[in-house]
Amino acid sequence: MAVATPQKAVTVGSVTFANTAPFALIAGPCQIESREHALKIAAFLAETAKAAGVPFVFKASYDKANRTSLKGVRGVGIEAGLAILAEIRDTFGCPVLTDVHDVEQTRRAGEVVDILQIPAFLCRQTDLLIAAGETGKAVNVKKGQFLAPWDMQNVADKVASTGNERILLTDRGTSFGYGALITDFRGLPTMAETGWPVVFDATHSVQEPGGRGSSSGGKRVFAPALARAAMAVGCAAVFVEAHDDPDRAPSDGPNMLPLAWMAPLLADLKALDAVAKNRSLTDSY
Repeated sequence: MAVATPQKAVTVGSVTFANTAPFALIAGPCQIESREHALKIAAFLAETAKAAGVPFVFKASYDKANRTSLKGVRGVGIEAGLAILAEIRDTFGCPVLTDVHDVEQTRRAGEVVDILQIPAFLCRQTDLLIAAGETGKAVNVKKGQFLAPWDMQNVADKVASTGNERILLTDRGTSFGYGALITDFRGLPTMAETGWPVVFDATHSVQEPGGRGSSSGGKRVFAPALARAAMAVGCAAVFVEAHDDPDRAPSDGPNMLPLAWMAPLLADLKALDAVAKNRSLTDSY
């Protein structure tokens, strides 16, 4: 991963994101289904990450605004969702992350959560990016499936224009024809050329948008392999959605990982991350 640009670090609570540091885990269910369910998943993931020695951020969405059809379940809403996320942070001592979709949501969520996430389809929305930056919270921007990795420099610059230098950039695959995504692993070091920490989203990268007609499909079986590949290339964090019963989940079930997969996956990722980080980003053979 030959990157000449000086690399930045972003610290959120006890978690530090940097392309040259040991990787962090961002994980949780696609959406907040209920308080009890979110707390159950957070407890499992926090304990699993602690046992593996991996810094952990809990992720869940209070509103999945970008559903394939009107039939899609969207979540518990912003008021209930933010209260649940705050309880999870206070209970388990981990930073929390959630999506925002407009300027008002950004301001409200910015009062509660530690990391604001800009969904891929909204990654070029200037007002949204600036509003997120103005909160002072860390901002994780997902690369649009329609963008080249080098286009994320302009995206990051919009957030940084507010004086906020707590920026993360996430790769979640690139559109490849109808209903399919591919991962170009050259994109990770390319985005690292911006200097900002790079995250790899393993579960959304195996999504098949609209693959079930009125909902998205996907093949979760490939997500661990993609996560391992990302670790071998080098990145600051891996993002995975995980669920206790993904086949019955209200959204993104085909992509989400069963909880039982998490411990062995983290063990593999730690081993690969150690190999990748043993070399400087500027080293070459």
